[in-house]
Amino acid sequence: MSGSGNPGGQGDGGEQAQPRLNVVGQYVKDLSFENPGMPQAPQGRPQIDLQVDLQARQMNEEVYEVELKLRVSAQGEGKTVFLLELVYAGLFQLQNVPEEMKQVALLIEAPHIIFPFARRIVADVVRDGGMPPLMVEPIDFAALFRARQAEIARGAGQSGTA
Repeated sequence: MSGSGNPGGQGDGGEQAQPRLNVVGQYVKDLSFENPGMPQAPQGRPQIDLQVDLQARQMNEEVYEVELKLRVSAQGEGKTVFLLELVYAGLFQLQNVPEEMKQVALLIEAPHIIFPFARRIVADVVRDGGMPPLMVEPIDFAALFRARQAEIARGAGQSGTA
């Protein structure tokens, strides 16, 4: 007889544990800001180009580091207004996550958690560079994940055909 009272638990101590994604820590791993457009910043709104990349690597049995890389360049009147590169990372502990769900947790859920912090850093750095804060639009990490999976599948399909 189980004294735990947990629904779905098994009385022999083999209780079903729920999958968990815990934030262990988060930090700026790399930050670069170039501001060649100041003090003669071009008039009008610059053209913004945002590139996003994600990397995940295992640190130990349960802890993974997820890097969210943002590269923002602004062009105005044919000149670079500013260039910002940020690598913002988080350490995440995965517990009871099935192997087939680890990539989803690390490349969709984890960046979704750390993105607001990276977004604030981008806004603050651009503002501190003398321009209005740049509020990066929310990123659909699930769509990025699907696109990456499709790209990998296409690459595998191309290598199999000669």
